[in-house]
Amino acid sequence: MAIPVLIIGKSGSGKSASMKNCVGKDFNLVSVLKKPLPFKGKIPSYQSDNYQEIKRALMGALAKSVVIDDAGYLITNFFMRNHSTKGKGNDVFGLYNQMADDFWSLIQNTIIGAMPEDKIVYIVMHEDTDDYGNIKAKTIGKLLDDKICLEGLCTVVLRCVNNMTEHKFITQSDGAAISKSPEGMFEDSEIPNDLLLVDNAIREYYGIQNPRNAEEERA
Repeated sequence: MAIPVLIIGKSGSGKSASMKNCVGKDFNLVSVLKKPLPFKGKIPSYQSDNYQEIKRALMGALAKSVVIDDAGYLITNFFMRNHSTKGKGNDVFGLYNQMADDFWSLIQNTIIGAMPEDKIVYIVMHEDTDDYGNIKAKTIGKLLDDKICLEGLCTVVLRCVNNMTEHKFITQSDGAAISKSPEGMFEDSEIPNDLLLVDNAIREYYGIQNPRNAEEERA
């Protein structure tokens, strides 16, 4: 059982930039949009927006930490490819059901159900605000939100914010925005925008430290 971690934020809030210190560390990247990273250096990556290919990439990943960047576009791209071929009524419901089932299966059946317990998978998505002012992961349509609660599948949900002077991760909810983490995992409700720091904190909390990264830090 791998650990899924949801990361949400607006465009430009620092979601992808948080991986900067992961260069040269034990990380793999699944790039859904096939776009370049906003910093120098490379993280071994696989590019696809196909669920079956991504599942194979996750199961075959050599690194103990894997990032699915722009994961929300798995939903968006599927919708854009298929919505014009559907009619009305049951066909439309079937489309939304398929989108929800595929994304749920990626997290529940592959990440949680099939991957080793010493692995962490970071699911990076844009954020959205609902009709009541609540900030959550961005999906498509109320039917999808009613069928699946992405935040409920993850024990750790971090929100990327840009306060105009620096980028931060929010580790606990401020009311409207969904952020959560186990008690004592992070020292503060706001921490640096550093995914390597987050990864080390999660691993220390659950006792699944990564020997490769520890050796590199001592060297």
